[in-house]
This record gives sequence, C-alpha cells and structure tokens, in this order.
Amino acid sequence: MRFIMKLNYDEDLRLFRYRSTFFWYLALVLGLLILPALLDNYFISLLNFIAIYSIASIGMMLLTGYTGQVSLGHAAFLAMGSYTSAILTIKGWPFLVALPLSGIFAALVGIVIGLPALRLSGLYLAIATMGFAFIVDEILVRWESLTRGNLGIYLSPPSLGPLIFDSEKSFYYLGLAILILTLLAAKNILRSPTGRAMIAIRDSEVAAQTMGISLAKYKTMAFALSAFFTGIAGSLYAHKVTFINPESYTLLVSIELLVMIIIGGLGSLHGAIYGTAFVILLPQLIILTKDYLPNYLRNQTGLESGLYGLMIILFILFEPLGLYGKWRKIKFFFEFFPLYKKETFKKEKKYYKAERH
Repeated sequence: MRFIMKLNYDEDLRLFRYRSTFFWYLALVLGLLILPALLDNYFISLLNFIAIYSIASIGMMLLTGYTGQVSLGHAAFLAMGSYTSAILTIKGWPFLVALPLSGIFAALVGIVIGLPALRLSGLYLAIATMGFAFIVDEILVRWESLTRGNLGIYLSPPSLGPLIFDSEKSFYYLGLAILILTLLAAKNILRSPTGRAMIAIRDSEVAAQTMGISLAKYKTMAFALSAFFTGIAGSLYAHKVTFINPESYTLLVSIELLVMIIIGGLGSLHGAIYGTAFVILLPQLIILTKDYLPNYLRNQTGLESGLYGLMIILFILFEPLGLYGKWRKIKFFFEFFPLYKKETFKKEKKYYKAERH
C-alpha cells in the first residue's frame, strides 16, 4: 500500500499519479513496439483496427463518459473524417495535412450539431444525433459528384514523405503513434479547466451552473473535441481499408462505439481501449472456438451475432462498471488484502442507479 501526502492542488494535475507509473507505461510501449515481430499479418490487422477504433472511442468517451452527452451519430463524424481525407489526398494533398484537416472539419460540424442540441439531453439527444447521422448518410449517397455515391472512393495507403505505410506492420506503427498522441491529448484536456468543467456538467448540470460554468460553451466544446478525434480515426480508417462508401458508416457503427465505452467503463480513458479490444476481438474468438462446438450449434444461423449480443448483455448486467471497473476491483483486492470488502464498490453502483432514475 502506498500513501501520498498531497501538499497542494497542483499535485492532482500530474500526468502520472506515481513515478513508477511512467516506467510501467514506458515498458508497455516498448512491448507494443516489438509485438509485430511475434504476430502474423492477421493479428496485426486486428491490432490496427483496435488502434483506429480506440481513437474514435476516446472521442466518444470525452462526450459521453466525461460530459454525460449520449450520441448515436458518431458514425457521421467518422465518415466526415474518411471522406475529407480521401478527397484531399486524391486532389494531391499530403496525408500529413489531410489527417488534421479531417479532424478539424469534423470538429466544425460538431460545433454546428452541438449548438441546437443544447436544449436536449438523454434519449432525446441520442435521437437527435441519430437523425444527424441519417442526414449525413443521405448526403454521401446523393452528392455523387463529390463522394461518388454508392460506388465509393478508392484510396492509396498513407505516406509521410518517403515513408509509405502500405503493409500491416508499417501501418501498425503509424496507428500506435497517433493513438499515443491522442491519449496524451485527451489526458491533458481532462486535467485542464475545460476537462474539469465537462466532468462537473456530467455529475450535475445545476451544480455546474451554480459554480459559473457555461453549459452552452462546454457542451459545444465537448462535441467539437469528440468529433475531432473521431474524424482523425475516420481518416486512418479510410487509408487502412483503401476503399470507402456510405455503407461503411451506418447506425450500427455508432452503436458499436457506444457499446465500446460502456463495456470498457464510462469515465475512463483506459476503458475506451479495453472496450474497443473486447468488441473487436470477441467475434474473432467466437469464430476460433466455433469448430469445437457440437454440430447442431455450429451450423446455427446467426450464432456469432447471438453469442456476441449475449456476452454484451451479461456484461452490462453483472459488471456495470465495465472492464476497467473490474480491473480496479482486482487491483484493490490485492492492495488491501486481507482487509478487502466487497461493499467498497456498492456505493458506486447505487450512485449510477440514482443517476439513471
């Protein structure tokens, strides 16, 4: 057990709570750097998609997990990032310029969407953002002169000067670098007054207003930041698959992003990564274990989707704090053994129940 005596409020703003934490993260990064040498292209491809969707999940976490605003329209921001990057690179813009511009364009649209959504919350906000996603999908289909409609757009692999990321291993390092930068940016946002205001709005809008926090300003800012990171992920996704069309950005994608942060654990950047890995790897695990099932189960239509949905339902019912919450319980158990008590986390569950009602 470690006890730290804090002498001022600045210590709460540290990037790492303990000095040893930095070295653990450094060891993790070094392990991730050598990981491609141990895996084949199939598993490296899965890691690439985990990195891409983790960036989008971090954006979703800032909006839903830290500001309390539910969105079912993030597939639209993902599409904006993809199409912006595709159109710019086709016209000769370098990927290094198209990547941030994809996020900036998505952020500008996020501001436009965030302003009329200020009067909405909960289910009504989710429905409004879902309607926005339908509008964007219709624009992508109808504006054929720019987006080529359902025919889609073919892209080339991303490149930075002489470096061309045209293989799974090379793209892995690009995605990992951008994911690390995204995590650092999100962490610093949350340590800033902006991040603290967003968290205050999530906990209680009335209390936040009482403290002088502008709901309009910070809700709109949360939409913009969330859309920016999602747009960056969309740009990476487009250059990873090298072909995009409107069918790649359906409502199901928005639901998957929401499921990722719920399973990972709301209000945690770690949870965004854990939830993404769970959602992407679970179907692959089901496919690998399918051969060991009895014939009457193996040949059932929709087995993968059914098991996938069942796992999500069971997880939400019996572990509402998410994967990161489970990790916290395990960590807490070993730190305070034999004084550990299960009741420690019951207060959190009661709090979440009260918030839902």
